Amino acid sequence: MSAAEEILDIVDENDRVVARRPRGEAYAEGLRHRCVFVEARDAEGRVFVHRRTATKLVFPSLHDMFVGGVVGAGESYDDAALREAEEELGVSGLPRPEFLFKFLYDDGAGRTWWSAVYQVVCALPVRPQAEEVAWHAFLPPEEVERRLTEWEWVPDGRAAYERLKAHRSPR
Repeated sequence: MSAAEEILDIVDENDRVVARRPRGEAYAEGLRHRCVFVEARDAEGRVFVHRRTATKLVFPSLHDMFVGGVVGAGESYDDAALREAEEELGVSGLPRPEFLFKFLYDDGAGRTWWSAVYQVVCALPVRPQAEEVAWHAFLPPEEVERRLTEWEWVPDGRAAYERLKAHRSPR
C-alpha cells in the first residue's frame, strides 16, 4: 500500500473521529486528521534534524527538527509516536516517547491536523529511512536555533518547535 492509500481517522475540532479516509484524499480535501511530532535527542542532548526527501506528499525537501507523521486509523498517538520514531530513525527498541502536549495545527490554507508532541532520547545508532530522510545530523540546540533563519523548515514542525520552546520555558 502506498502512503496515499493509508487510511486515516478524520477528526473534528475537538479531536473526535468523524470518518475514515485514505491519506491522499485527506490531504487533497484538507480533512483534519492526527499527527505526531517526536523530538529525538542523542545521549549528549543534541537534536536530530533532517531534510525530507523530494518525494514526500507534504513539505518535500524541507528541514525538520522532529520525526513523526500521521496517526493511522484506530492507532493511538502514543503507538504512532513510537512507530514513527523507530521507522524514521531506523532503530528498534527505542524507549517509548514521552508525551508533552497536543495542539491543533491549522495553516489557514487547508492544512489542519491535531498534533501530539513528544520527546525521546535515542542512544542507538540511527539509520534513517532513505525514502523519508535525504540528510540528517544530531545538532546542538544552539545550532538548531541559528539554522532557523538559514534553512527552510516544515511549517508544522516549526509551529510545534515554537510551542515546545514555550512549553519548556519557565512560567
